[in-house]
Amino acid sequence: MKTSDILASAGVIILLIAFLLNLYKKLPAESKAYAFLNFLGAAICCYASFLIRFYPFIVLEFIWSFVALTSLFNVPRGTSVNDK
Repeated sequence: MKTSDILASAGVIILLIAFLLNLYKKLPAESKAYAFLNFLGAAICCYASFLIRFYPFIVLEFIWSFVALTSLFNVPRGTSVNDK
């Protein structure tokens, strides 16, 4: 098994874990943990796609990881950083 296969498998497993935890209401989609799992899984899949030069998935996974990463730092509407 090649390195790209191992990385892609690990990334997909992380994405599926996040999806299943959300589906079974164990991890809300608004949580930082959910965003982090999506970022991590997508970033790993992006790198694995880069290793095999599969450009459509490089774009897909890069955008997925970028959106997940930005959601880690967003403050929900109607709140402020100073709210306790």
